[in-house]
Amino acid sequence: MDLIIVALAAVLMLVGVLGSFLPMLPGIPLSWAGLLVLHLTSAVPTNYTFLGVTLLITIVIFALQYAIPALGTKYLGGSKQGMWGATLGLFAGIFIPIPFAILIAPFVGAYIGEVLNKADSRTALKAASGSFIGLLASTFMEFVVTAIFLLLFIWKVWEYRFVLFNF
Repeated sequence: MDLIIVALAAVLMLVGVLGSFLPMLPGIPLSWAGLLVLHLTSAVPTNYTFLGVTLLITIVIFALQYAIPALGTKYLGGSKQGMWGATLGLFAGIFIPIPFAILIAPFVGAYIGEVLNKADSRTALKAASGSFIGLLASTFMEFVVTAIFLLLFIWKVWEYRFVLFNF
């Protein structure tokens, strides 16, 4: 039974890493769920500190994913309307079934927000670029965290390999 649970946890971990690039999958929560499922086996003792710290990291990174594109807009001279446009575009991009919508929608949202704020086209384009750079930064950040969670998963499986696999 433990092998089935470890296999399920491994699938969650791998889908979590893929989810750091695919917008329709919540990458970091899936990776954390993989760590949680691993600790539900009888072979791996439940470590509440480990799970609590990784959950806190998951929550912070998950929240930052939505804040960073808006902050990128502000950093490159965007207004509050541009930040709201980037945020709304990010949420809209999740639900638009067009390839790369998650990349384009925050950019378009920030641009529209700046134009509605009566910014010239050059300023609006600069602010929208900040949104795009922020989105790329948050995607990279999520990938790094999910990769670290995967390494922690592998380490835990290796640590308890004799109990899990009955060597």
